[in-house]
Amino acid sequence: MNVLAAAAGNAIYDVDGLTLGLVILRVAVGVIMLAHGINHIFRGGKIQGTAGWFASLGMKPGILHAWLASLTEVGAGAMLILGLFTPLAAAGVVGTMTVALITNHLKNGFFIFRPGEGYEYVASLIMSGLALGAMGPGKASLDNALGFEWVSGLGAFAITAAVGIGGAALLLIVFWRPEKKPAA
Repeated sequence: MNVLAAAAGNAIYDVDGLTLGLVILRVAVGVIMLAHGINHIFRGGKIQGTAGWFASLGMKPGILHAWLASLTEVGAGAMLILGLFTPLAAAGVVGTMTVALITNHLKNGFFIFRPGEGYEYVASLIMSGLALGAMGPGKASLDNALGFEWVSGLGAFAITAAVGIGGAALLLIVFWRPEKKPAA
């Protein structure tokens, strides 16, 4: 047993439930965001199709917002997987999903299986991002390896919320121009 512990540098024995849970949550949300961003860029209608869809939601110019959202999703996803600059990565999740919530999903109700897709999926990602911002990346992260002390707690949560929600609000105020529905 001591030989195994020495060979593993005791790392395998230092894993507690919180560390394991944070790795699982960080990697799961990171992979989802990374895949989402890659899908916007390379799959389906590619970035041009994403740009057209964003423009149809009122995010003009569509190409700018397609790139902003897609690169934020890729970057935030990769950073979460690594546990690097976790409050900022979590803010990327919160910001992109808040914009998606307001521009597309909120009007469709809660359940994602409703026509037009409800908001349960994006709300889950927003709350996961806020939780990761508060809890930080845990021991098994680059943030921890680099000795970053600012990546968890109330201050980190404030960074995540301010950058994520504040950034989404600013983006929507400046750029979101949905078409007005004709009066019935």
